[in-house]
Amino acid sequence: MQEKYDVLLSSFVSLRLGGPARRLTTCTSTSEIVTTITDAAREGTPLFVLGGGSNVVISDAGFAGTVLHIASRGILREERGDDVILDVAAGEPWDELCAFAVSEGLSGIECLSGIPGLTGAVPMQNVGAYGQEVSSVIEHVSAFDRDTNESVVIPASACAFGYRRSVFRGKSRHVITSVRFRLRRAKQARVPSYMELLRAVGVEEGGTAPLSLLRETVIRLRRGKGMVLDADDTESVSAGSFFTNAVVPAAEADLVAARASLGASESMPRFPDAPGMVKLSAAWLIERAGFPKGTTRGNVGTSRKHSLALVNRGGTARELVALASEIRDGVRARFGVTLEPEPIFVGLDWPPPR
Repeated sequence: MQEKYDVLLSSFVSLRLGGPARRLTTCTSTSEIVTTITDAAREGTPLFVLGGGSNVVISDAGFAGTVLHIASRGILREERGDDVILDVAAGEPWDELCAFAVSEGLSGIECLSGIPGLTGAVPMQNVGAYGQEVSSVIEHVSAFDRDTNESVVIPASACAFGYRRSVFRGKSRHVITSVRFRLRRAKQARVPSYMELLRAVGVEEGGTAPLSLLRETVIRLRRGKGMVLDADDTESVSAGSFFTNAVVPAAEADLVAARASLGASESMPRFPDAPGMVKLSAAWLIERAGFPKGTTRGNVGTSRKHSLALVNRGGTARELVALASEIRDGVRARFGVTLEPEPIFVGLDWPPPR
C-alpha cells in the first residue's frame, strides 16, 4: 500500500481533468482495500474509489479526502466442463482480460475489447458494446459492504443489471474487490446482431467468426471513433461515450421522429428494447440538435470522430460540464428527450446549477 499527498488526479483519468487529492492511497490487494476503507471511516474522512479513471469527471478543485486507487491484480481459473470460471481482481485492466480470454479460446467478452478501465468497474454500469453486455457472463461480484463493514458475495441475480445500470451504479455502499465470470470454450462465436459489426466482419446475421477476428474488428471500429485510449490520438482524451442512448416508450419515439422533420428518404435510428420500449441513438439526437462532430466550446468539444464523446483540449472540468449541460438542454429542447450521462461526477453537480 502506497500513500501520496496532494497528488493531481488529472494524471489518473482519461479526460486529464481533476485537481489534487488530499491523500491518494494505492491498494494492491483486497486486504489493503478493506484497510483503507475502514481507516477512512474511523477517521471520518471522505472516500472516493478510483479505478482506471476512464469514466469519471473530477472537479478542478480535486477531492478533499482519501482517494482509494485500486491496483489489485490476479486471475484464478477453474474448469467446469465446457465452461471456464475466472475470478478476477478488481484492479485487472479490462482490455487485458479480454485479450487473455480470446488467447485462451474463451468466449463471452470478445466484443467488449478495447474498452478502457478496470475489471471492478465493468459491473457498475453493466458495460456493453457491439451487442454484448458483461452481465451475461457474470456469476457474482465480491465486494466490501461499507454499511455492514463486511465482505460480501453478490450473485448476478441480485445485481439489478439493466442497460448501463446495476445496483452499484451511483452508490457508494459497495466497493467491488473481484468479479467472477463464466466463459465458454470456443474457437468461434456467434456474431451479435449488431449491424455495424456484422458488416465489418462480413457475415450474415446468425453467422459466426473467430474470437480473434471479433476482437480485432471491435478494436478497429472503436479506434475509428476515438474510443480506444491512445497517447497519439488527441480525440481519445475523453470519457468515451458521455451519454447513454435514450430508452423511451414506442409512442414517444414516434413523436421524436416527427419532431426531427425527416425527409422522404431519411429515417431515425431506433432499436427494440424492453417490451413497448425503443432505444434511440444519443449520437444521432446530439447531431440533430445542433452539436455535430468537432463542436467546440473554449478548450473542450465533441470529438471530431464521434459526437457522443466529449474531448478535453486543454480545458477545465467546469468547461466540460458546461458543454455537456448545453448538449443535454439542446437535445431536450429539440426532441423532448433528456439524455443521461455515463460518467460519474466527483465534486461537481449534475446537472450544474443555472
